[in-house]
Amino acid sequence: MELSARTQLILATTAGCLILSAWLVETYSQSPFYVLFYILAFIVGGYAKAVEGIQGSIEEKQLNVELLMMFAAIGSAAIGYWGEGAVLILIFAYSGALESYTLQKSDKEIKSLISLQPEEAWLISGDQEIRVNASSLEPGNLIKVKPGERIPADGIVMKGKSFVNESALTGESFAREIELSSEVLAGTLNQTGLLEVSVTKHMKDSVFQRMIDLVNRAQSEAPPVQRKIEEFEAKYVLFVLLAAALTVLVPGSTGMWSYSESLYRACVLLVVASPCALVASTMPALLASLSNAAKQGILFKSGVFLEKLSMVNVIAFDKTGTLTEGNPSVTEVKYVHPSIKEEILVPIIYTIEKNSTHPLAKAILNKLEPDYKDNQKELISYEDIPGLGVKAEAAGIQWKIGSRELTGITEKRESKLIEDLTRDNEVTGQTVVYVTADHELAAYFLIGDTVRDETIDAIEALKQKQILTLMLTGDSKRGAEMIGRLAKVDEVGYSCMPEDKVNTVKRWKERQAVVAMIGDGVNDAPALAVADVGVAMGMGSDAAIETADVVLVKNDLSKLLYAMRLSERLSKIVKQNIIFSIGVILFLLLANFFQVLTLPFGVIGHEGSTILVILNGLRLLKG
Repeated sequence: MELSARTQLILATTAGCLILSAWLVETYSQSPFYVLFYILAFIVGGYAKAVEGIQGSIEEKQLNVELLMMFAAIGSAAIGYWGEGAVLILIFAYSGALESYTLQKSDKEIKSLISLQPEEAWLISGDQEIRVNASSLEPGNLIKVKPGERIPADGIVMKGKSFVNESALTGESFAREIELSSEVLAGTLNQTGLLEVSVTKHMKDSVFQRMIDLVNRAQSEAPPVQRKIEEFEAKYVLFVLLAAALTVLVPGSTGMWSYSESLYRACVLLVVASPCALVASTMPALLASLSNAAKQGILFKSGVFLEKLSMVNVIAFDKTGTLTEGNPSVTEVKYVHPSIKEEILVPIIYTIEKNSTHPLAKAILNKLEPDYKDNQKELISYEDIPGLGVKAEAAGIQWKIGSRELTGITEKRESKLIEDLTRDNEVTGQTVVYVTADHELAAYFLIGDTVRDETIDAIEALKQKQILTLMLTGDSKRGAEMIGRLAKVDEVGYSCMPEDKVNTVKRWKERQAVVAMIGDGVNDAPALAVADVGVAMGMGSDAAIETADVVLVKNDLSKLLYAMRLSERLSKIVKQNIIFSIGVILFLLLANFFQVLTLPFGVIGHEGSTILVILNGLRLLKG
C-alpha cells in the first residue's frame, strides 16, 4: 500500500531523530549500542523506498533506482560507515516524500473537483419536489436549483435568472449571468437566483465528469521523454552495479587504491551515479502542468499532447463555433417557390431542421419556431450529410436543405440572389442555406455569425509565434472569405467536406509540419483524429470531444494560447532538469574518481539535485 506524503515525512523525520541519537551515543558514551539506533534509522527511514523498490522490481522483473540506493546504504554500513549510510537513507526518504507530495497534490486537485459534483438534486415531479440521487437524473427531468447550491447536471434553464460561478470548470472567477434558455453545467455554483433546469445529459456524460475522466487518464500516461528515461533507467542501473564491482576489483588489484578505499569509492559511486534526479526530471513537472491546465479549464487526454503542443507550427480552425460565436441568427429569408405557398413550405422546413444539431439549423428553428412550432409535418425519410446539409422526404416531395453544393445552386446564381442583401454588412460573416423541393429552389436563408471577441487577438498572438493559421469550413467561398478577413487567418479553405479537412491536415503533415486542428462539430472529428494535436471546444459535439486530444471546457481561444505557453514552459523546465541532473552526476563521478568526495557530501549532492529538480517542476503549478 502506498504511503501518503505526510506519513513518509513523519518516517523520515523519525529516522533523523534516530540518527541524531546514534551520533550522540557514539560521540559521548562510547557505547556500542549506537549501532542499534542506526539500524532503526535504516528500517524506519528506508521502509517506504525499500517496499517501492522491491515491488517495482518484482512487477517489472528488473532492478531500479530504489534498490540501487538500498545497496549503497547497506554497503556503507558493511564497511563501518553507519552514519553515512543512515544519512543517505534519510535524504532519500525526504526526497521521496517530496516526490509523493507532488503526485498526491495532483491527485488532490482531482478529488477537489470530484467533491464539487453534487450527490443529490431536487427533482420536480408534478407539484412535488423530491430529493433524489444526482446520478439517477435522466435527460428531460426537471430539477430545481436553489441559491448557493451547485448545479447537479448539465441542462437548459426553463425558469428563473441568476449568476453562475463556473470557475471550477473554466478557471474564470467572474460569474456568468444566465436566464431563460441559457445552458448550465454540472458542478457550477448557482449564486443568486432560483432556477428550474431541464436536464440534457446523464451525470456520466456531463462536461464536469468528462473533465475528471480526462485528467485522470492524462496523469496515468507518461509522455515520450519519461518513457525513454524509464527505459534508460533499467539498463543504467545494471551498468552502475557493474561499474561499482569494477571499482572494487580493478584499483584494489592494481594497487591504485587499497581494498578498503576501493570498497568505499564503490559505495560512493552507487550513490552519485544513481539517476534519481534524471528519473524525476519529467513526471513531477508534467503532473504540475496538468493540474494547472485543469484549473484553467484545459483538459489533456495524455501528457503526450501537452508535450507536443509546444512543437505545433500549423493550426487549422473550424469556423462555426470555433472562430465565430457559434450562435448564428437568420438576418434575411426569402420564399421563392413558384407553386408551394409559404404556409405549407415553412412547417416542412421546420420539421426537417428540428432533427439536425448543426448551429445553422438551430438558427433557422429560432426564426421559424414562434409561428410554426405546433404545425409540424410527418417525415418519410431523413439523412444528415456532414459538411453539406440534410435530405428528407415529406408530403411526397424530395427536400434538400443545406449548402450550394448539396442543392445544386451555381455560384453565379448565388451571387445574384444575395447581392442586395449583403451590401451593408461589415461585422458579420454571412452564410446562405438553400431549400429545394424536387430540385426546385423553394427558399433561402441568409444567416449571420459574429467573430468571437478573443479570436482576432488569439490569431495575432499565434502569428507572432510564427504559427501558420488556416480556416477550414463547409461554408461557401464568399461567407468563408468574409470570416477569414475578419479573423485575419493566413489561409481559408471553403466548401470543405470532412474528408477535405482530413486531406488538408495530412498534406501539411507530409510537409513535416506539426499540425493542430481545432473544432467542435461531428464533421470535424475525422480531422481532429488525424492531426498531431486535436483540440475540441468543450461546448461542441460529443464526437469532437471524444476524438480530440485536448478539450477547452470554455469555448475560449485564449485558453489555447495559455495551453501553448504552459507546454513551452514544461518543455523548457524538463530540458533544464535533464541537463542539470546529468551535469551533477558527471561532476560527482569525477570528484569520486579523484578521491575528493566523501560519502556524506555525495549523498547531499545526489539527493539535493533530486529535490531541486522536483521543486523546479513544481513551479508549473502556478500560472
